[in-house]
Amino acid sequence: MSQLPIEPHLAAIGSGLERHNRLILMAQPGAGKTTRVPLALLESSWASGQKILLLEPRRVAARLAASFMAQQLGEPLGQTVGYRMRGDSCVGEHTRLEVITQGVLLRMLQDDPLMEGVAGIIFDEFHERSMDSDVGLAFALDVQTSVRDDLRLIVMSATLDIGALSRVMGADAPVIVSEGRQYPVTTGYRPAYANESLEQATLRVIQEALGGQEAADLLVILPGVAEIERLVQMLRHTLPDIASRPLHGRMSLDDQRAALAPEANRRRIIVSTAITESSVTVEGVNVVVDAGLERVPIFQPATGLTYLATRRVNRASADQRRGRAGRQQPGYCFRLWAQEQPLVAHREPEISQADLSGLVLELARWGVGSPDKLSWMTAPPAGAWQSARALLVQLGMLDGEHKLTPLGKRCARWPVEPRLAVMLEHAAEFKATALACGLAALLENRERRERSLHDALGQRFSNARQFPAWLRDAKRFARLANVSLKEADLTPLCRLLALAYPERIAQQLSPGRFQLASGKTATLSLNDPLAHQPYIIAVDLESASREARIYAAEAFSLELLSQLYADRLEWQTRVSWSEQQGKLVGEKVQTYEALTLLARPLTTLPPDRVLEAMLTAVRQRPGLLATSSLQQLQGRMTLLRETLGEQWPDWSTKGLLDSLGQWLAPYLTDITRLTQLERMPLHTFLFSQLSWEQQKAFNQLVPEALQVPSGKQVHIDYLTCLEGRPPVLALKLQEAFGWQETPAVVEGRVMLMIHLLSPARRPLQVTQDLNSFWLNGYPQVRKEMRGRYPKHPWPEDPLSAKATAWTKRR
Repeated sequence: MSQLPIEPHLAAIGSGLERHNRLILMAQPGAGKTTRVPLALLESSWASGQKILLLEPRRVAARLAASFMAQQLGEPLGQTVGYRMRGDSCVGEHTRLEVITQGVLLRMLQDDPLMEGVAGIIFDEFHERSMDSDVGLAFALDVQTSVRDDLRLIVMSATLDIGALSRVMGADAPVIVSEGRQYPVTTGYRPAYANESLEQATLRVIQEALGGQEAADLLVILPGVAEIERLVQMLRHTLPDIASRPLHGRMSLDDQRAALAPEANRRRIIVSTAITESSVTVEGVNVVVDAGLERVPIFQPATGLTYLATRRVNRASADQRRGRAGRQQPGYCFRLWAQEQPLVAHREPEISQADLSGLVLELARWGVGSPDKLSWMTAPPAGAWQSARALLVQLGMLDGEHKLTPLGKRCARWPVEPRLAVMLEHAAEFKATALACGLAALLENRERRERSLHDALGQRFSNARQFPAWLRDAKRFARLANVSLKEADLTPLCRLLALAYPERIAQQLSPGRFQLASGKTATLSLNDPLAHQPYIIAVDLESASREARIYAAEAFSLELLSQLYADRLEWQTRVSWSEQQGKLVGEKVQTYEALTLLARPLTTLPPDRVLEAMLTAVRQRPGLLATSSLQQLQGRMTLLRETLGEQWPDWSTKGLLDSLGQWLAPYLTDITRLTQLERMPLHTFLFSQLSWEQQKAFNQLVPEALQVPSGKQVHIDYLTCLEGRPPVLALKLQEAFGWQETPAVVEGRVMLMIHLLSPARRPLQVTQDLNSFWLNGYPQVRKEMRGRYPKHPWPEDPLSAKATAWTKRR
């Protein structure tokens, strides 16, 4: 074998695993870690007579790595080295090194937690942080800690967060770092022009790259299958002499192998998704054209919905893609973005942004009810975990204690997401297993959207050979179900969909707008024939905003809902405020989750429901509490709390709404109209919540009125206290003659804001310092006012004058 950068480190890796059962290896692209380390470890004493599993996150990489290592040994696949992945395997009785995909590892761990006959597990390309690899590592660590301390675990990649990984693997786990072998790569930036599509920009850059004298084959990386297919069509039309080949995970392994095979007499353009980002060395390629985009599913726990987001790749991924051009010779990388474009450093772990229903099911099968029982590099988010667990309860896979039900155990045989597993498991009950297998294969393909699932399935069952990816998956499910995949009756389609998506049964609110059973609202184009259906089941929908958008749905019926979920239909008594009638109205309603299916009016309202409905109506209309008397009371209490502390109750509007049941509810007996409430002395009800001692102290500390020098009792306005300002005492200037000290409340701690008024009761002065006003402000006020109001006293010395509310004549 040729000397690779990893070779000098093989001895240290071997000795590290002799002393420790865990090891971290960070080796740059081209170092040879994927193909040299596993073969070297087969010679270790701890691996004698046992297997080593090499985990690869991508099917293409798994098969290529296995083929390359078998060639290095001079053997065919299936002897010492083999591979195992969903729907395809090549292993024999003498196979000691199995290259497997992530789902296979989880199935092996679940089927045999002791991992008998397995000496070690190597997690390759761990930087991709797929959820399956995170779960696989958590399970493997659990096995190693509990029953298999001789099991070796190796985590390796080109870019790793060593600190975070060491916290999981243990501080004593050896860390080995190797440089890679990389030829120089010249990088150019070619952002799209204005009004230029992604495919047009990519074609322009490809044509530029092909004009270079040094260019060999090209690797183009796009975000998804749709973009790949459009570009390949453009290339075959524009550049017919060059072999343009698509490459993505939906293709069969034979088609993937053919796409990667070099040609002797023609140049190739391989148009791929991110499956070529790591592990794979594409023979003959020295030019990479990178769109710099990736398409990832983002799960929203609040809605239970997932949407596909197209976003910029992270810097580590961009560097990995660039490195594809320099694996075998000097190369070129054209990036379809500006050099100034910022990129985040690393990819977010899938576990932090994906639907966790599959994870919850895996942990339940493992016997773990909470993720806290395992060691995680990134723990599952609590909100997404709770949402996923609630879904599995609704699907019948978990019981009330969140343990596996018999249905949940049976569903474990299906290598699909939990929703589809439930559908496949139930399908035999109404002889629809063949249809369920075809439907599961269709729904698993998230890249291509079908407006009508009924039409899409009809086309596939009638012309299966035109849909090879679908046929491959459908046959795989049919083999598990032991049924023949013949042309299926599509009649039970909606029944199957309702089993998989019970919370997406939807009721029309208005044409094109639907209420889902989950409580979410979703919209459908008014041009869609389903927009006017009373009930639909929304299968494919996304929610990147307040309302979800429906992409695929089927008509549904209330009759079918009653047949499938009779045990979940409930009759409830509802009493609510009718804005139209101006009173409380009651009805008996039949519900399914958040949907109201039937309603019957009530002639007599239940008293307990009346009270709660009235309180709800008040909470929804806080303006009802905004009477002047109640607001004055609120202002007085606000001043007390701000001055003396929380020994006094919270009478803010929020506080009153939160405590309606204590201070208002006792007075709402037999009240069914808000007009009756408006006539009630709400301030009296509230004030009575204070004890007699509190009421006495309250009136002393924040009195309603104050006697002024004229002898009158003048009301104090406390509304200003609700805005954080001092209370106001407004009186005619003549009534304040002789008043030197500014009056105060709350035992003299808060001075009143005095509004001195003209005889016409218009403000002349606002002050909290009366003495200063008499000395400095009054002479000017007297000069301006005594000619305008000659009948009122304007003495030269206001401090010695007698205060009065009357004119001179009185």
